[in-house]
Amino acid sequence: MKYAIIIADGAADLPIGDLDDRTPLQAAHTPNIDAIAAMGRLGTARTTPPGFAANSDVCTMCLLGNDPRRYHTGRAPLEAAAMGVAMGEKDWIFRLNLVTVGETGTPEDGQMLDHSAGAITDAEAGVLIADLFRHWQEREPELAKSLMLRHGVSYRSVLVDHTGLDYSQVATTPPHEIPGQPWSGSMPGTTSGSGAAGREAAERLRTLMNLAAEVLPDHPVNTARRAAGKRPANMAWIWGQGVRPRLPKFKDQFGMAGAMTTAVDLLSGIATLMGWDKLAVPGVTSYHDNDYAAQGRATIAALDTHDIVCCHVEAPDEMSHRGDFVTKVASIEAIDKWVVGPVLEKLKSFGDPEKDPKAAGWRIMILPDHYTLCSTRKHDSTPVPFVMAGAWVRSLVSEPYCEQTAADSDLHIEYGHELMEYFLKGGRAGVA
Repeated sequence: MKYAIIIADGAADLPIGDLDDRTPLQAAHTPNIDAIAAMGRLGTARTTPPGFAANSDVCTMCLLGNDPRRYHTGRAPLEAAAMGVAMGEKDWIFRLNLVTVGETGTPEDGQMLDHSAGAITDAEAGVLIADLFRHWQEREPELAKSLMLRHGVSYRSVLVDHTGLDYSQVATTPPHEIPGQPWSGSMPGTTSGSGAAGREAAERLRTLMNLAAEVLPDHPVNTARRAAGKRPANMAWIWGQGVRPRLPKFKDQFGMAGAMTTAVDLLSGIATLMGWDKLAVPGVTSYHDNDYAAQGRATIAALDTHDIVCCHVEAPDEMSHRGDFVTKVASIEAIDKWVVGPVLEKLKSFGDPEKDPKAAGWRIMILPDHYTLCSTRKHDSTPVPFVMAGAWVRSLVSEPYCEQTAADSDLHIEYGHELMEYFLKGGRAGVA
């Protein structure tokens, strides 16, 4: 059997008045996804376990078959794994975002404006990160000597603390969870009941962030961005800490070799830890300038050499964080046209084992990892809608794919990490 998973990150949403009270999934023209829904099954899966926030690290780990309650150690370590960062047993790893905050003297002073610093480019961000670390070394040499800062993609970087200091009592906040809100109260703090060690650890992070606010606003890169009408990366936001993760290999769990295409280090890290191959695809980005067709072609090519291939597209999520429902709809339509359609045609070439016992057979599944609401620009933990089709997938009802039809179905996976087993093995009979 050949399997394809297409993750339209953050595609699920609530009805939007300007879309005639439809969700972006309902408003988008998606003939290929609807064709899959007509031949397959709709359902929902709870990818955010109780006690967790609806963030991509938790939700993606869950839908790829790993229970976050057992394996999740933090978001940043997953991204570090994608970047090949060495992680010691006592190291703590953090995500560092270049963000845009309201500048002094403006009506937006003190607000978190953009978690991605206006979709800053890799080249610009790389310069800023290098100069930021030099500033830390000059101003706080004793603190900086135990740190490692590595730029990833666009606004994303990873920070590693090698001191052995325990950050388990520190509370951090994702910047995309406070859009348009005052940021000062969301800087690293301590959890309830924490002691002096927790306060010291939180203070170290706040010191680093305050030092970033000294050097970044007037950096030449940001001066040029303002002149070009772009948002400056005028602050560094530290969050998402954790320790070295250990995920079971997918081949050990399910006996299959996998591959993934994604523009996001987080997803690449999960793939690496699962033992999947990462597909290098030029032109793939996190935004609507993404080369959707290239991701579709890479997925198709990998199906010839792998049992299961996952195509992760970030654009719907990023558009939701901007509150841009128009481009969110366009990104969903691009996924349908350039990824879902071509991949479905490729899968059909593997034949139908129900009619031909010698055929390899295939299955496809399409879903978001979580809801991302254009109205709030935040993630939401509502169980996500999925659609799957292929060999031995049966349905008595033909409905188009959207949040409501999935919710109205009779298939609901309460523990999201069990969805993978259902997708791979549910209903299979007589498969070699």
